[in-house]
Amino acid sequence: MAKVVPLKLESRFVAIEGPVGVGKTSLAQRLADHVGGKLILEEPENNPFLENFYLDPKSNALPTELSFLFQRAKQMESINQEDLFSDISIADFLFEKDSIFSELNLNTEELNLYKQVKKSLQIDPLIQIWLFIYKHPLMY
Repeated sequence: MAKVVPLKLESRFVAIEGPVGVGKTSLAQRLADHVGGKLILEEPENNPFLENFYLDPKSNALPTELSFLFQRAKQMESINQEDLFSDISIADFLFEKDSIFSELNLNTEELNLYKQVKKSLQIDPLIQIWLFIYKHPLMY
């Protein structure tokens, strides 16, 4: 039986990360509800290049990664603007994972461009707590 434990978070930003289907969004929603925080969800359905990326990764990697980068920048901007009104923000993804995927998906020239764009956006999530959740393979 689950036990409810009082939770007091001093941090302003929490990121939850883990493999697909492990329950990141569910945990983020419950945590945000519990502490009255702002919920920030990953929105892959809003990336117009993602479907084409799965069909032809090499040709579509750069627009896909840049679209995610701009999405994150917009989310960070909203977090920074709403900091005055919300004590805590909770995301169901780690902003830094975009850099990992860009390293894996982009060629050298594309990666250099991606890094230049990212630097110009000055994305600074100031994550204070990371929660990484996973399931043992036998739990799937």
